[in-house]
Amino acid sequence: MTNGKIKILKWQIVLLKRGNSVLINCYFKLLTYVNLLMSGKNKSLRYLYNQPILLHIHSKRLFKFKQEFFMNDYKEASGTSGTKFVHAGMQPDPSTGAIMTPIYQTSTYVQSAPEVHKGYDYSRASNPTRTALENACAVIENGNYGLVFSSGVAATDAVIKLLKPGDEVIAANDMYGGTYRLFSKIFAKFGIKFWYVDMHDVNNISNAINQNTKLVWLETPTNPLMNIVDIEAVTTLVKQHSIMVCVDNTFASPYLQNPLDLGADIVMHSSTKYLGGHSDVIQGCLVMNDQLLRDELFFMQKSCGAVPGPQDCFLVLRGIKTLHVRMQRHCENGEKIAHYLRNHPKVAKVYWPGFEDHPNHAIAKKQMRGFGGMISFELKDEDAETLKRVVSSTKIISLAESLGGVESLINHPATMTHASIPKEERIKNGLKDSLIRLSIGIEDADDLVEDLKQAIG
Repeated sequence: MTNGKIKILKWQIVLLKRGNSVLINCYFKLLTYVNLLMSGKNKSLRYLYNQPILLHIHSKRLFKFKQEFFMNDYKEASGTSGTKFVHAGMQPDPSTGAIMTPIYQTSTYVQSAPEVHKGYDYSRASNPTRTALENACAVIENGNYGLVFSSGVAATDAVIKLLKPGDEVIAANDMYGGTYRLFSKIFAKFGIKFWYVDMHDVNNISNAINQNTKLVWLETPTNPLMNIVDIEAVTTLVKQHSIMVCVDNTFASPYLQNPLDLGADIVMHSSTKYLGGHSDVIQGCLVMNDQLLRDELFFMQKSCGAVPGPQDCFLVLRGIKTLHVRMQRHCENGEKIAHYLRNHPKVAKVYWPGFEDHPNHAIAKKQMRGFGGMISFELKDEDAETLKRVVSSTKIISLAESLGGVESLINHPATMTHASIPKEERIKNGLKDSLIRLSIGIEDADDLVEDLKQAIG
């Protein structure tokens, strides 16, 4: 070994027999050998992957091997480690040495005999490019397992399919409109009951718990009112009732917040947003620690088929590599824009958790490593024409759905992202028709200020 690095020049495992005893024996010999290599201070295994390894093992055992040993070297890096984001899930291609994960544009894989293959049989079940991304998602969220889906809504759909008629879900009354639509218009018809509560106060969750409660679904910061929910307090409360917690971490991103570390069972992302970061892909992901939970969700993923293609997976892998530098600029710009808007004479209120007088600022400061680039605000003049003029007059900031890209976006939630929520519900929860949402990009902050200045007047 040189500089504490493990180097293996050649390591081939070829199973000529297909009996289970041979497979199990080989697998555990492999584990024993790797554990010996890991006994030193340096636990890096990336050099194993650089060498030709032939594993003709049953796909389930090969999956377990890949999960345990080839995820990457950087899982133990801190949440803000740039190294972690640059290298998450990435290993040089073993056949060519290509530093970037290839796009495996294939639907099926050749088998040497029935059920004897190299870990992949059909791309709805798994694909090498997707495997790399799923490993990366697990790493950046400090989880053991990742699963990626064709959209954030598809990922949410898989979680709710863990439930059965009669089960109940406690969800936030301030949440993404697409999630509310999925809950209230689709799953409610199948006998799942949803309770929408103000999660700013954890006691509201406690009051909604009953024997049928199986899941708490929360966002923090929330979309679009930027409310903060105390993840650790929620998980501590519901664990005594054996209730699962899923956190939509889209607004914060793994760079700023890691819900699994605070006790959550599942983390969900609309990878379309900050993970992809370039407004060029639709995708979602789930990350968890429990293998049984992973297996249930994998069954949903494979059986229901809402999986992304390898090109989309490649794009999100690329986006994750720069997540840390982008989030730093999103946070810097977000802070400048938030303070500019707060001091603007025509702005009535600004929603941003970085303000010390934000209702749950202390919680945000405790569980986040920054306050992000998402901001909402209200104008003093609530006239519909005034609002329309403002959101339509920006020149650098684009009027569009979505968020989290390198470019800044402006949005009118009442008619765009949250139009599926009935007006009376929106108003009751504090989402006025006059609310404007900003996704602050990574442009020069002074240019964004000037753009808002000319638009607001």
